[in-house]
Amino acid sequence: GIPVVEESDYVRGVEAVIDKDLASALCAIQIEAEEFYILTDVPKVYINFRKPDEKALDVITVEEAKKYLAEGQFTEGSMAPKVRAGIMFIENGGKTCVITEAGQLDNPYCGTRIVR
Repeated sequence: GIPVVEESDYVRGVEAVIDKDLASALCAIQIEAEEFYILTDVPKVYINFRKPDEKALDVITVEEAKKYLAEGQFTEGSMAPKVRAGIMFIENGGKTCVITEAGQLDNPYCGTRIVR
């Protein structure tokens, strides 16, 4: 819907930022999807991104994802919203969230998978 505020006896539209990752996760939850794919511009999620000890993540649990978020491993405006959306999806009945780039979708082992 359109973001609005109530003023006296009417509503007026206001500017707002709607997080596409969380909105997509909510949609996936509502249709009871088992898998949720978030497409981005990198093949996997990384910890220590662009550092000498950078590590691509293949499969992580919700608890590991939360730990990495708390450590600040994922930046806002980049990977943090995607990881949060994946966590929300899994915690609300989803089985697997895959974060990857579109060019990898033909690979059954693509991306980073967030699981229970």
